[in-house]
Amino acid sequence: MHTQKRVLAIHAHPDDVEFQCAGTLALLKRAGCKVTIATMTPGDCGSAEHDSEAIAAIRRAEAKAAADLIEAEYLCLEFRDLAIFNDDESRRRVTEVLRRVRPDLILTAPPIDYICDHEMTSLLVRDACFAAGCPNYATRQWEPAKALDHIPHLYFVDALEGIDRDGRPAPVDFHVDVTDVFEVKRAMLACHASQRDWLMRQHGIDEYLESQKRWGGVRGQEIGVARAEAFRQYQGHPYPHDNLLLELLGQDGRGGRVASGTA
Repeated sequence: MHTQKRVLAIHAHPDDVEFQCAGTLALLKRAGCKVTIATMTPGDCGSAEHDSEAIAAIRRAEAKAAADLIEAEYLCLEFRDLAIFNDDESRRRVTEVLRRVRPDLILTAPPIDYICDHEMTSLLVRDACFAAGCPNYATRQWEPAKALDHIPHLYFVDALEGIDRDGRPAPVDFHVDVTDVFEVKRAMLACHASQRDWLMRQHGIDEYLESQKRWGGVRGQEIGVARAEAFRQYQGHPYPHDNLLLELLGQDGRGGRVASGTA
């Protein structure tokens, strides 16, 4: 009997996870995993009508409502929008969260993306995966969690629209077929009503859900399914190299099925 696997999806802002990997999280939950969704910030700059505290409260509630749809836990690390930096204090904060959640598998932001918060999140999470296993790396919390006994499997989600900051295709290693759970993913994104309103005001278009559907279709077409999400596994020394994510899902990363592991 295998022990239950723990999954942490940690991205910069409320709704980032819902855009990029919520379908995979729904499948992992179905496979028996314990899922936690974390955001670095509460989206405190994402409004033209509310002050930062008011919109942060709204967006935390929206993020929790989205997580509730797949019975996942939600937490916020309480950084602030456009103020995530790759420094020692920040790394210790992220390390403490990893030690508390104790994930076997982490999904996080890609190293190169269109906004600084995403890129800094990626760096911090990558390095915290390593630091979390070093007992002498103290997080200076009131009741710190103990160090991890292993480095988690680490995966980067898609960059927005699959391109880097210069508009060039961002590399991916494999795809996950999320056709069966796409409506759940769509419902999770729809929980973020305030962000949809903000984007309508900023960009003058209402394509919040449609852009999610469109990109899921693009990635799906690449492997011959209706909807998919794409990932890249971080395989730097000494991070795990076996693909635990695909094993848990019983997929081959190319649209096919294989015998799955038990969560």
